[in-house]
Amino acid sequence: MTQLAELEPTPTRMPQSTENSVAMQYARAFAGLFVRDLHVLKREFLPFVIRVCMNPLLFLFVFTYVIPHMNAGAAMNPTGAMAGGAFSTVLLPGLMAVAIMFSGIAAVALPLAQEFGITREIDDRVMCPLPVPAVAIEKICFSAVQSVIAACVVFPLAYYVPATRPVAHVSSWPFLIVVVALASLTAGALGLTIGTSVKPQQIGLIFGVVVIPITFLGCVYYPWAALTHIRWLQIGVLINPIVYMSEGLRAALTPTLPHMNRVFILSMLIASACLLTWVGVKGFLRRVIG
Repeated sequence: MTQLAELEPTPTRMPQSTENSVAMQYARAFAGLFVRDLHVLKREFLPFVIRVCMNPLLFLFVFTYVIPHMNAGAAMNPTGAMAGGAFSTVLLPGLMAVAIMFSGIAAVALPLAQEFGITREIDDRVMCPLPVPAVAIEKICFSAVQSVIAACVVFPLAYYVPATRPVAHVSSWPFLIVVVALASLTAGALGLTIGTSVKPQQIGLIFGVVVIPITFLGCVYYPWAALTHIRWLQIGVLINPIVYMSEGLRAALTPTLPHMNRVFILSMLIASACLLTWVGVKGFLRRVIG
C-alpha cells in the first residue's frame, strides 16, 4: 500500500512566475480589445454624439422650452410642482439616466447582433488569448465608458436648453461618481443580456417592446415618490434597474427633490449589475459555444 501511494501522482501547482505570466498575458489581451474598441469609437465619435443627443435634445426643447412659453405649460407639466415649478429640474437626472441606459445597450446589443450574425464575427474576438467570459466582461466595461461619455454630453444640454434652468447641486461627488459608474456597468450588462437572449434579426423589436417601456416606467420623467397614489405601480417598477439609475442621479444632482434612500439605491444597482452580468455572460457562452 505504501508503494502504491508513492506511485500515485501528486497534484502540482503552477509556479508563481507562470501564474503571473498568464495573468499578464490576459491583462494585455483585455487591454488590446479595449484599445481596439476605443479606436473604433474615436473614428465614429460624431455619429455617437448625434445618437446620444438627438432624443434628449428634442424632449428638452419641446417640454422645457416650447411648452413653458405656452399658456398650458404649467398644466401639462404637473410633476414640475415637485421642483418648485421647474420641470427641467425633474428631467435633468432622468435624461442623464436615459443617455446612460441607451448608450450601454446600443454599445453591446447592437454590435452583438452583427457579430452573432451570418458572418460570425464574434469568432475573431474569442480567438484572442483570453477566457471567453472575459471577452463578454470587456464589452460591458467598454460600454460603460460610452455611457459615462453620454452622461457628460447630455448634462449641459439638460442644464442650458430649458427656458427655466434646473436647480442642480452636487451634494456628494463620491456618491455621484459611484452612481454613474454602477449605472453605466448595469446598462452594459443589460445590453449584454439583451444581445445574447434574442436572435440578431429581432434586436430592433426588442427596443420597441422592452427598452421603450422600461424607460417610461423608469422614473425618468417623474420621481419615484410621485407614484405614491398608484401603489401597485410604485412597487412594480422596483424590478426596473433604470429606476435606481434615475433615483441615484436625482439624489446626487437634485437632492431637494424626493428620492430613494441612498444606501438602497447603491445596493440595488450593485445587485442589478451582478445579476445582469451573470445572465449576460451565461448567454454569451451559450451563443459562442452553440
